[in-house]
Amino acid sequence: MILQAVLIGLVGALGQFDSIIGSMYLFRPIITSSLVGLILGEPEMGLELGATLELFYIGSISMGAYIPPDDLVGGVLATAFAIHGNLTPEAALTLSMPIAVISMGWKNVIYAFSTFACSFADKFAAKGNTTGINLIHFGMTGIKMVNAFLWCFLGYYLGADVVISTINALPTQIVDGLSVAGGILPALGFALLLNMVLNKKSLPFFFLGFVLAASFNVSIISVLIISVIIVAVTWNRSNDQEVANDSDF
Repeated sequence: MILQAVLIGLVGALGQFDSIIGSMYLFRPIITSSLVGLILGEPEMGLELGATLELFYIGSISMGAYIPPDDLVGGVLATAFAIHGNLTPEAALTLSMPIAVISMGWKNVIYAFSTFACSFADKFAAKGNTTGINLIHFGMTGIKMVNAFLWCFLGYYLGADVVISTINALPTQIVDGLSVAGGILPALGFALLLNMVLNKKSLPFFFLGFVLAASFNVSIISVLIISVIIVAVTWNRSNDQEVANDSDF
């Protein structure tokens, strides 16, 4: 039991290690669930659960300031609970989601600390101190790896009942605060994203996509295709204008 819990914790750490070398998507459920299946002696079930959970978490992406539930911890523990307790993917996911939400709440604290640490990285960069930059980069990633390891290790070792009981015992102020933050952050994330993207040139196209989707029942794929066409036409006209300007000289 303890060995399996340690190995499952290492799967969580491996998923977080992904950020230290770029993004190889090692944190996705299709990867982590397959590894958990191998650890628990059920590779086929692990792969099946990974594919199922991948469909659930496929839209779980950060948007602006919005950070979704921790799909790494949620995926690992959902698979572990499902295999260990012979549960359906839906039932296992229901058990793991509170852990994923609380885990992401704590991870937000780590992210805030990371932002503070990055200010030192900027100072090191200004001085050409690559050792200091590497120390910040690897140090913060190491903290995130330890955090993921502890959540996955303790979640599996203590068991679903103990973990859920512990979460339910949290003060209502904390749970309500996370719920309120979860409701505010999506709007804040979109607002920050639009603040960076929208300008006088792009604003008409933004409303065009909204009108097509909301008023004319055009699918998102169709709006995407129309957007690509507009970009291609605009880019070609811009190139033609540059060529015309160069020929004047």
